Amino acid sequence: MSMTEEQIYSGSCACGNVIFNVNGELSGITYCHCTQCQKASGHYVASTSANIADFELLSDSSLRWYQSSKNAKRGFCSNCGSNLFWKLSVEDEIGIWPGSLDNSPKLKSIEHIFCSSIPSHYEIKDDLPKHEFFPGYENESDIYGIKK
Repeated sequence: MSMTEEQIYSGSCACGNVIFNVNGELSGITYCHCTQCQKASGHYVASTSANIADFELLSDSSLRWYQSSKNAKRGFCSNCGSNLFWKLSVEDEIGIWPGSLDNSPKLKSIEHIFCSSIPSHYEIKDDLPKHEFFPGYENESDIYGIKK
């Protein structure tokens, strides 16, 4: 398949110190309601993802990674505080918060995950699939979809 203009995405943090490109496809939007996403954002998080081989950092002088669990880390700008990325240590994908993408690409919402952690101050009012944890997993010990 040839690369089309729709498959080249750029993005950055609010201050522009972290700049990246994705030279490939982005996944649909997953809404994560886990407690870590709540702490990182103040609410739930919308995330798309890309193959790590298609991801390119053009400027990363203020990019910092926080090891949020044994298996995952979160990337943010230490200058402006923008939350940008989420990465599992065992996957070849990187999660990208779509608000960091330029030109607001049209991405389809596909699901909600970690619905078991939804706080009492909001409710989901759409018809997207809802998963208590990661799709296909049945308890919190399988957090992030990594079986122990």
